[in-house]
Amino acid sequence: MFLSTDPRADALLTHDRFALLVGMLLDQQVTMESAFAGPQKLVDRLEEFTPASVAAMNPDAFLEAFREPPAVHRFPGSMAARVQSLAQMIVDDYDGSAEAIWTTPTADGSAPTGPQILRRLKALPGFGDQKSKIFLALLGKQFGLAAEGWREAAGDYGPDDAFRSIADVVDDDSLQRVRETKKAMKAAAKAAKAASSAQTS
Repeated sequence: MFLSTDPRADALLTHDRFALLVGMLLDQQVTMESAFAGPQKLVDRLEEFTPASVAAMNPDAFLEAFREPPAVHRFPGSMAARVQSLAQMIVDDYDGSAEAIWTTPTADGSAPTGPQILRRLKALPGFGDQKSKIFLALLGKQFGLAAEGWREAAGDYGPDDAFRSIADVVDDDSLQRVRETKKAMKAAAKAAKAASSAQTS
């Protein structure tokens, strides 16, 4: 793994699916590396880091762990609450197993398809359409998810040569390529917005 660029944090993400989900949740208004380094900070500061233990924590104590320098996120208040909400949903709906989100069979006993997993992800606190598609692509590209149709469900993030998100980051070179793609997309969006404003003025 090369998600946080920190060996300890990446080792945690490799074997702990709750940590991986939390890292994805934190990937908002901070760098990708900072977001995915967040779970390791929480592991270092808490007695236990599982969906059940996080959900059961006093919110003020959990927020304090978020705020402890270096902070887990630049917006500790809102993100700490989201992580606890995520943990609670995993406890309530998936028996405390983060991986069950993409492994639990459907009602007819069949393995969930890519579109079905995407719907489950989008139901999680803090996971919108884009974040859910990126996480689905991450599972498929780096964590061996073989669900039928996952690439199609992941949309623009599905192709191996996309270089559009954390799902494509495996080393420093791919990290830089993803950054360049994101920068180009932001510039294009800004230009399109400016052109639209000029047409309406």
